[in-house]
Amino acid sequence: MTIVNGVSAINFNKNSSKTIEEAILDAIVEARATCEENGMNSPNCAVAWDIVEELQAEKAHQKQAQHRQTSLEEYCEMYPEALECLIYDL
Repeated sequence: MTIVNGVSAINFNKNSSKTIEEAILDAIVEARATCEENGMNSPNCAVAWDIVEELQAEKAHQKQAQHRQTSLEEYCEMYPEALECLIYDL
C-alpha cells in the first residue's frame, strides 16, 4: 500500500497476484475505516472513495476491452452502408 494524502492507496497492476475484485474490496474496507476515523466530510474520506471509484472504473474498462467483435460487427465496420448495418431511430 502507498500513503496518499494520509490515505492508504492500494497498489494494483495487471501482473499482481491480487485480482481487481480483491483490490476493490480492500479499498472499500480502507475507505470505510478512513471515513470512520476522519469523518464523512474529510478530504481523506473523499480521497479513499475516489480510489474505490478508480478501481471500479478500471475493472469496467478491462471488461469492455475483453469484448470480442462478432462477425456482424466486423462486417459493419468494413461496410457501414450495408442494409444489415443500418440503424434507424424511430
